[in-house]
Amino acid sequence: MPYRTRIHIAVAVFAAIFIIGTLHPARAEEKAPIRALLILGGCCHDYATQKDLLKTGIEDRANIQVEVVYSPDKSTAPPLEIYGNAKYADGFDVVIHDECAADIKDTAVVECVLAPHRAGIPAVNLHCAMHSYRTAPDVKVPVDPGTGESLWFDYLGVQSSGHGPQKPIAVVYSDKSHPVTMGLTDWTTIKEELYNNVVVRDGTHVLARGSQEPNDKPNYTEAAIVWTSEYGDKKARVFSTTLAHNNETVADERYLDLVTRGVLWACGKLDNAGKPAGGYGPPAR
Repeated sequence: MPYRTRIHIAVAVFAAIFIIGTLHPARAEEKAPIRALLILGGCCHDYATQKDLLKTGIEDRANIQVEVVYSPDKSTAPPLEIYGNAKYADGFDVVIHDECAADIKDTAVVECVLAPHRAGIPAVNLHCAMHSYRTAPDVKVPVDPGTGESLWFDYLGVQSSGHGPQKPIAVVYSDKSHPVTMGLTDWTTIKEELYNNVVVRDGTHVLARGSQEPNDKPNYTEAAIVWTSEYGDKKARVFSTTLAHNNETVADERYLDLVTRGVLWACGKLDNAGKPAGGYGPPAR
């Protein structure tokens, strides 16, 4: 093949590669997806529907692959397959806790649930996760950190004991400069459960507060509802929101945007402008 012909072919190939990379920049920097383990099951919620809403909503918004562990059990002690297995999160980049398991009280079981996060695996906690694993005899009373009674609260960064009647929650982002909340606007939910704050631990960074009209529980009308914290010696990133009892709220674009950002932030894949890091944006359609 003549030398000049070879040069022309090489130039043509280079030009084609350049054009493809220009037309599909996301593909040019595509990364392996974040592997997220979503855990659901237990009392009081339509997890059969919510597992699909969350999986689809998160995967549509970022380069995240969600694997679901779900129990249809409706008790406050659902027999989730993770229990007793300290290595349940091996191979995953983040765990999303959305279980409602108040009566899983055995400290050995709770220690196993916490083991991956102590080892440094990030976490996201949604709604009734805040009311799970209650090893304290009275969760309405502040418990001392660093004890067997405070295992789950130490991890969450907030101690909550309950909620008032379902009423719309006014969501106000109190820190709008954080990557998770950057550019998000305040909003009001449908009738929802506002979880109280018995204690907000030192080191917990509150991102949003929620308020309801006065009701028959005066101490349940204003609270931190979105926050970040770090857990354990490895300082695993932890993102939490108490929002979303009802399916309509779980399906709300504003809620799914918030949760997806929380997952990305926990994994260190959210830039300072609140955008997914390169290669972790939504899939091309």
